[in-house]
Amino acid sequence: MSDAPKPELERIKEESRYLRGSIKEELSNDESNFARDTTQILKFHGAYQQDDRDVRTARRKEGKPPLFSVMVRSKIPGGRMSAEQYLVHDQLSEQFSGAALRVTTRQGLQFHGVLKKNVKAVIHGINEKLGTTLGACGDNVRNVMACPAPSVDRVKLNVYEYAKAVSDQFLARTRAYHEIWLNGEPVKDFESAGSDVEPIYGKSYLPRKFKFALAFPEDNCVDVYTHDVGMIPDVDGSRLKGFNILVGGGLGMSHGAKDTFPRLADPFCFIVPDELADLTKAIVSVQRDYGDRTSRKHARMKYLIHDRGLEWFRAEVRKRYGKELPPPRAISWKGCDVHLGWHEQGDGRWYFGVSVENGRIRNEGSYRLKSGLREIVKRFQIPVHLTAAQDVLLCNLRTEQKKELEGLLKTYGIKEPGTLSNIQTYSMACPALPTCGLAITESERALPSLIDELEAALKNLGLEKETITTRMTGCPNGCARPYSSEIGLVGRKVGTYNIYLGGSFDGTRLNQVFAEDVPQKAVAGKLISVFKLFKERRKPGERFGDFCHRLGIQHVQTLVGM
Repeated sequence: MSDAPKPELERIKEESRYLRGSIKEELSNDESNFARDTTQILKFHGAYQQDDRDVRTARRKEGKPPLFSVMVRSKIPGGRMSAEQYLVHDQLSEQFSGAALRVTTRQGLQFHGVLKKNVKAVIHGINEKLGTTLGACGDNVRNVMACPAPSVDRVKLNVYEYAKAVSDQFLARTRAYHEIWLNGEPVKDFESAGSDVEPIYGKSYLPRKFKFALAFPEDNCVDVYTHDVGMIPDVDGSRLKGFNILVGGGLGMSHGAKDTFPRLADPFCFIVPDELADLTKAIVSVQRDYGDRTSRKHARMKYLIHDRGLEWFRAEVRKRYGKELPPPRAISWKGCDVHLGWHEQGDGRWYFGVSVENGRIRNEGSYRLKSGLREIVKRFQIPVHLTAAQDVLLCNLRTEQKKELEGLLKTYGIKEPGTLSNIQTYSMACPALPTCGLAITESERALPSLIDELEAALKNLGLEKETITTRMTGCPNGCARPYSSEIGLVGRKVGTYNIYLGGSFDGTRLNQVFAEDVPQKAVAGKLISVFKLFKERRKPGERFGDFCHRLGIQHVQTLVGM
């Protein structure tokens, strides 16, 4: 056995007494921030300590500490909330986080700017409506994603219940969450959390975060290949035959570190529905025991599979699962849907998808999205579902309520999806500056003006009806999934980006580097030159990403004079 000291974070996790650390004691002191070790354990509870990076340098020069706050994130399986759950998030954001809410790319909700003294009130308030933040961050299974479109189809409803069951199976069992945030009070959904034994995670939890997603073959709206584990239902009429399982996806990387890279998941096996719980538990346990705990940059399951091989991984899973693993079946992907505008649910009711630019639910001048959504949900008492594209679905609306809803949207200055350009509809950004501690440069604040430039250029070229996925992140960790989009923009250093092209619209192919270290002001020009080439040389009906992939990135570079 090695005598080498454990990496710091592994030590912190193991010594945390099952995620207690000193969180409870520090909540009671007068400091504006949590101690360094505590911030690591806080993540498992669904919270990141951050500081306002816009004022960091000025405060340092003035001899002042950083302006600390906490980001709190809800864990919402499949993005599905009741009216009560949505409204409590809205209310808590008004009280404690500067009013705005943010829809995450994993179908959750984030509060930014929560002061340390208010973190308990926010987490407690979410739990009062049977929500949770437990496991929304940290080295455990994160929010389980699934198609958010409501349906009365019995099979689809049943499939969602499987996704929810996977999520529940991997909730931490420690009582620490309840002791710290809920005063030890039992909560209906977590009655089994009465022990400090973690049967799945153990004392050190996982080497790194772990992500699940479920997608139907007709709609890969959750980018299922970009997750550690993907689950694809095989449905025959009214019968769920089973699930195709994918393993080893993940998008995070580090600039200059050649042993880090984005990777799409591999087809792994096919299982009948009742085997899903046991199989997913076996997969997670292999990553728990063999994932790299010495380097966090190399700790995701994709690297374990890449380094040791899929057949080694299959053998290890089979040992723990105790059964043979039938080969995966063929999957025929039929695209992906952003679910915006009016759609029938199949029961005589409707849902309406509202576009939320970069997921930020806020009021700004005559655009009063936050107030409008609050009024709509209060008035109609309807469920709210969140999408993987950071948009909002208003569900269970009756036909006679459609005109009233449209009137409310107009009253609050909320544009209907059909009035937005396609390039905006299919764009997405991570928060980046000023709150994210990992951000190298801007993302959410930079993308809107870029989209405006691209929108005008596409219109001038007669390409405004093209659906092109565009995603931007302020660092290479890839939270907005830029590497699986047709256009990916990844922060390289302050004010510059790497441009990636050639991903597929349905998320089944990674893109490639087209240009590196491009100044922010030059990004639009680089892309417009490729749009012009696309107009001249595309095949009939060919999508932009497929066009770039067919020509090859090097050939595209040559043709545009790079």
